[in-house]
Amino acid sequence: MATGADSTPRRRFSVGLTGGIGCGKTTVANMFAALGASVIDTDEIAHSLTAPHGAAMPAILDEFGAGFATPAGALDRAAMRALVFSDSTARHRLEAILHPRIRDAAYAAAVVATGPYVMFVVPLLIESGTWRERVERILAIDCPEDVQVARVMARNGMSEAQVRAIMATQVTRAQRLAAADDVVVNDGGLDALGPQIASLHEKYLGFSERMSRLPLEHL
Repeated sequence: MATGADSTPRRRFSVGLTGGIGCGKTTVANMFAALGASVIDTDEIAHSLTAPHGAAMPAILDEFGAGFATPAGALDRAAMRALVFSDSTARHRLEAILHPRIRDAAYAAAVVATGPYVMFVVPLLIESGTWRERVERILAIDCPEDVQVARVMARNGMSEAQVRAIMATQVTRAQRLAAADDVVVNDGGLDALGPQIASLHEKYLGFSERMSRLPLEHL
């Protein structure tokens, strides 16, 4: 993992897991966790930061106004989603608030992680432009776009147009695959996922073991 003045954890092999909406990132991450990997989900961190009176809420309300909070004090996700899709600058303003806080929380979790390697689950890993230098490998979860749409429609009750609008804000499938070091194909069931994940887990264990032997100045 990259080093520098930003407190990035050192001497730990790390993987950045990413994929488009509906690709099955959580399912795959949970399977790696079951094998012993330390999984850090940045979506969970984001939800914590924007929960009632979460650490990011004061900055968000300062930037966007009190109308973007629910009565309980959490981020009004529906209102923010509508703004982001109607205002091209709003997403960048929100990301400027959330991304540094998410990164710091993820690094803090990685420092105390006990698994043989760390897996950061980052839906917008490629889009952010900053995670590539912070992980040793990028793992993309891939499936056909029609499968993505069907899964999200069934899971979230969204229309096809809504799902495709979200997909349009993400990098294309081709771009994601081009950026990936490793790929898990998730167009079938769990039986098809298991062997792929087991194979990658063994590969990552090997990488982790080799990294642990490197002198600090080589990391």
